[in-house]
Amino acid sequence: MPEQQGQAEGVDALQAEIAQLRHAVVSHAVVDQAIGVVVTYGGVPPEVAWEVLREISQHTNTKLRTVAEQLVRWPSALWLPAEIRECLDTALSVRGPAPHRSVLRAPATGHPRPEACHSE
Repeated sequence: MPEQQGQAEGVDALQAEIAQLRHAVVSHAVVDQAIGVVVTYGGVPPEVAWEVLREISQHTNTKLRTVAEQLVRWPSALWLPAEIRECLDTALSVRGPAPHRSVLRAPATGHPRPEACHSE
């Protein structure tokens, strides 16, 4: 009996590991797609887009995957949470102008940007 219990525990551990790996693969794909959105919107190279994603995640205290999911949905939903949008625009503005960025730009609200979104 102890041998069967050990095997069952081993199977459970492997199933948990498989679930974690599947989650990681999906997360990675979403982050890669979000990098593509930032590249297209910001006119920046992929390495810079990755930095922007990390910066948004840190400044908004939002998980990177959640930021990525929001950005991936943005072009079809035509909506992005204000905090993420403001941090995205701030992070990109310090990296130089991109003339086509206005395609998805929301109208100005007149509200100041949160301090947490200001880039160093």
